[in-house]
Amino acid sequence: MENSKKLSCIDCAVTNCNDGDKGFPSFCLTTHMDEKVLAQALACYEEEDNKKAMVAAAEVEYEHYCQYTRVEEIMDFARKIGAHKIGIATCVGLIRESRTLAKILRKHGFEVYGVGCKVGTVPKVDVGIPKKCEGVGKTMCNPILQAKLLNEEQTDLNVVVGLCVGHDSLFYKYSDALVTTAVTKDRVLGHNPAAALYNAESYYKGKFGL
Repeated sequence: MENSKKLSCIDCAVTNCNDGDKGFPSFCLTTHMDEKVLAQALACYEEEDNKKAMVAAAEVEYEHYCQYTRVEEIMDFARKIGAHKIGIATCVGLIRESRTLAKILRKHGFEVYGVGCKVGTVPKVDVGIPKKCEGVGKTMCNPILQAKLLNEEQTDLNVVVGLCVGHDSLFYKYSDALVTTAVTKDRVLGHNPAAALYNAESYYKGKFGL
């Protein structure tokens, strides 16, 4: 079964695409690239909004590499793309963190409008969520409504703070504005999900079956 899998970038430890100082593996996506797909992707960067975001992102990375926190990077990125009104889509469990983020953004001249995940206070059972899920609260998280309310406010850039797995996916799907993430929720690891990866072959080896 292991030998029958289709290999891709996640199976590569060479990353010659980054430095160009080694050889490419036999399954490398770059050397086996459909040139039409590559051309289509590059053509997308010629669209004004895409080009502005890509150039801004590259400049933020270059100018503040290993110096800026993510909050600082978000503010610099927003400035570079001309975003003034920032939307925050927050988990109500991280409302304190979102209020701090809003305070920082406002201090630096941004307009801020935030929407919590429980907005609308719709019971979970009303949308077909099993009643057992009320064990962690009766009100549904409503990421689509969060997106629609921020769309109505015509935000220039939206920032996710701690939306649950899957809820964040729906928010990204329905947001009209470009979205970036300030906080990725992981209640067990203090919202640092990378810690599970760092410990995957040690402390969490049994948990992940490695």
